[in-house]
Amino acid sequence: MQRNNSDLRLEPGFVSAPETFYIRMMKDGPYLLFGTPPIDEKIIVFNDEQKSWTYRQGRSFPNKKSPTALCRCGKSQNKPFCDGSHKHFQWDSEETASHKPLLDDAHLYDGSAVILADNKTYCAFARFCDAYGTIWHLVQTAKTEEDKYLVKHEAEHCPSGRLVVWDKKTGKPYEPELNPSIGIIEDPGLKVHGPIWVRGGIRIEGVDGKCYETRNRVTLCRCGASSNKPFCDGSHAHAAPWEE
Repeated sequence: MQRNNSDLRLEPGFVSAPETFYIRMMKDGPYLLFGTPPIDEKIIVFNDEQKSWTYRQGRSFPNKKSPTALCRCGKSQNKPFCDGSHKHFQWDSEETASHKPLLDDAHLYDGSAVILADNKTYCAFARFCDAYGTIWHLVQTAKTEEDKYLVKHEAEHCPSGRLVVWDKKTGKPYEPELNPSIGIIEDPGLKVHGPIWVRGGIRIEGVDGKCYETRNRVTLCRCGASSNKPFCDGSHAHAAPWEE
């Protein structure tokens, strides 16, 4: 299926990855990852208050061929790679996410120094927004550089890009510069496997070849249970925990 160039949208203020990097969903099957970007575990690390604060680098996965098949159903015994398990049980692979830009349906929180856009449909339940006071409260009260740093930190570490913060003085978003890469999020706090973290403007094609908005950071469901496929909606948080 050829992608439809007329449907390509790019998150404002950012550049897309080179054309060689993209993800294509297979009907009732895995994600096909093209372009051999690096694939690494990103393990959520808590602060002293036991809140999500940063990521620790975990294993690096080999990715020398293109395309590489990544599990989308949640049943592979070779995560994050597909092992064909999707063929042997019933699961709902239907795409249900909107093709509208994320900011179109975002709620705006207007503070004195920063503005927060929040589209909770894309929440990946990584919980970085809760550290040192919730980001929604911090936005309303942020005045000092330290306050703005906390807002910036919490928003930037949101892997799904649900949260985007702008500086009111410059009108520019606070966004990390991310190279095209894939993060496999692991959540020791909940003892569950998190989503696939797609970074650096890698485009995502649906089964029909239509592209979703290309964004700096986005999370894809890899448990098979999201109601906003292909994107993560936090459903993995209710999955069976890791065995000790």
